[in-house]
Amino acid sequence: MGRFYRRGGQLLMTGALAVGLLAGPGLTANATPGTAFSPGAPGAGDPYFPDMGNGGYDISHYDIKLAFDPKTKAISATTTILAKATQNLSRFDLDFQGPLKISKLTVNGRAASFTRSGVEELVITPRHGLRRGTTFVVAVTYAGVPKRIDDRALGISGWVATKDGAVALNQPIGAATYYPVNDTTRDKATYAQTVTVPTGLTVLANGEPGPTTTHNGRTTFRWQMNQPMASELAMMAIGKYNVTRGVTADGRPNLTAIGQSIDTKAGQGKVFNRTTAQIVQWESSLYGRYPFGSTGGVLADARVGYALETQGRPVYDQRTSKVDGELLAHELGHQWFGDSLTPVHWSDIWLNEGFATYSEWLYEEKFNGVPVQQTFAETYADEKDWTGKVADPGRDRIFDDLVYNRGAMTLQALRLKIGDRAFFQVLKQWPAAHRYGNVSTQTFIRFVERVTHRDLGAFFQTWLYQPGKPRI
Repeated sequence: MGRFYRRGGQLLMTGALAVGLLAGPGLTANATPGTAFSPGAPGAGDPYFPDMGNGGYDISHYDIKLAFDPKTKAISATTTILAKATQNLSRFDLDFQGPLKISKLTVNGRAASFTRSGVEELVITPRHGLRRGTTFVVAVTYAGVPKRIDDRALGISGWVATKDGAVALNQPIGAATYYPVNDTTRDKATYAQTVTVPTGLTVLANGEPGPTTTHNGRTTFRWQMNQPMASELAMMAIGKYNVTRGVTADGRPNLTAIGQSIDTKAGQGKVFNRTTAQIVQWESSLYGRYPFGSTGGVLADARVGYALETQGRPVYDQRTSKVDGELLAHELGHQWFGDSLTPVHWSDIWLNEGFATYSEWLYEEKFNGVPVQQTFAETYADEKDWTGKVADPGRDRIFDDLVYNRGAMTLQALRLKIGDRAFFQVLKQWPAAHRYGNVSTQTFIRFVERVTHRDLGAFFQTWLYQPGKPRI
């Protein structure tokens, strides 16, 4: 995530196909005598967000079919989920919050009972227990006006209404405002999103565009993300947009869009598209192969106070209408660090934001002639608050300078300690070694120590786990 007050796989099967294959009697999970079934955990174990995510299963694919009415701001949708039980399940939870009303819910094509519990728990009890290793399909049909999240410490997330539509920005806890989800960084899945709107509006989402069709004054847009994606990185933007299509130097599709209400400068769309392509190509030379099928970005008419690294196609708040290359470098750097590589727990978020902020510093050196070491020295001198631990900032500080600036300073201090050759080897090999996976601070430390053949425990203890200003 970039904040403006700061400086500066394979698709397993589509939902429709999954339902057809899995609803048959051969895949219905019936309990057998002597088999013990138990409920899946109502949380995924993240210390900062104990109620987020769930246990007992792993999701491989979401198929979201959604219609939006701009007059009422309401949605009507069916989300179909393909999952596998990781234990013998008597029941399981999904995260689903807000005023949306469920009209139908099935497991493997058969009606299942459900209850809404607490703020965000949807508790589902299938007709029969689901045996460990069983693949199953959940389909939830629902409707209503989604309500965004306004968190005192973390800001706005989820489904955010705009003048002519809406934009979904899910980090860290917003996905469940408009679809049922296992909302944890640890359960990545592929996505298909099919969205129907009145003709004249445009829909942007993650991944690759499919065919667009129009019938009786309504247009349906189809998008598909074929690489695993954490729910906090899913996005959807609905409204009046000017769309620019291009390619990167290696031929990768590059789709950018600017809300018509803020696209007031001649040629702005082409600049946005061209700068995005240039930065992706440059960052690929540093970090290795770009991890997704296409790139781009959406400059949305939304007032949320930040930009967000939504997978494959970051979303930028309207206040970035001048198309700031430094900010683009930050959010596009996240495609490697935060998107392809996603933290196991939110306490590890410096692995996202420290690397993305360091991408800004590298951009400033490459394109504006400001050495990284100069930025490091100025940041070190100007930083006022040295309280807190970079690798464990606390729930309410995951978007603080503690994570961004001190995370980037940690990387520059590491570069000074191990030398440029080893450091840039780490920058390229780290995302390649864990592509599409989840990582932790301890995994990173062990990785750097293997690359350098050095014991760096004391160094990382000082920079990541010890409050106070490190000596340099």
